[in-house]
This record gives sequence, structure tokens and C-alpha cells, in this order.
Amino acid sequence: MKVKVHDLMSKSVVTAKPHQTVATIKEKMSKHKLSSIPVVSTDRSPVGVVSASDIVVVEKAGTPISQIVTQKVYTVPAYDDISVAARIMRNHKIHHLIVTDNQQLIGIISSFDLLKVIEGHGFVMKNAPTSKSKGKGRRAKAELDK
Repeated sequence: MKVKVHDLMSKSVVTAKPHQTVATIKEKMSKHKLSSIPVVSTDRSPVGVVSASDIVVVEKAGTPISQIVTQKVYTVPAYDDISVAARIMRNHKIHHLIVTDNQQLIGIISSFDLLKVIEGHGFVMKNAPTSKSKGKGRRAKAELDK
């Protein structure tokens, strides 16, 4: 059985609106212990993401987040395999992905959610070295050539 994004995602997502201020977002992040919050339009379609690092550089608490929001939003459909989510996160060096259905936010998945899968299923190394191949690297070959 393949694990799908909807099996791991968090359905309860704290979101923000573009008109909200930096102070409001700081408060939400602190209250819910979050490092990023998706910014959504009135129809819940993602329009950006605000991270703690975006907020740190802003001096005025009354600044609307629409001025600092990261507008490049990476999403993954709920029905995709978690390997797709992992690849997107790795390729773009991000830790959260917005989960969508019909281009509307329905959840969020984090790198920590993906780690639950590894934690629950032991790790098996692919292509582990065999006893025949041990010691046959460059150094061993150089010793034989002497």
C-alpha cells in the first residue's frame, strides 16, 4: 500500500489573509508554534506563504503581509504519493507544502510528517555493499599494483 499525501497531511491549517499585518502573523506563529503560514484568498486558494524569516526583517509591525509574502507557492495534490511531496520539498529546499484539491487549500504537509513514515517502517539501505565488493576500491587496487 502506497502512502498518499492525504494520509499524512494536517487538515487543520492556520492561514492568513493578505491584508493582515506582520504583528497579527507574529502572534499567530507564536500562539500555534509555527514557522510558516499559508496566505489564502477569500476562496481558500493559496496566494503565498509567510515564514518566520520573512517577518524578522520587517521593522514596522503594522506592515501588511501582502508586502512581504513569498508569492511562489509550492503545492501538492492530496491524492499524490508522499514521494512526490518529498521530491518537491527536497528540490526547492522547503519544509512545508500546501495540499490542494481543485486549487483550494485543504491541508499542509511538513518534512516532519514525512519522517513519521521512516520512523514507522525501518530503514533498509538500497544497494548495500556485499562482502565481495568490500576492499576493492582504489586504495586496495593501488596496494595490489605495488
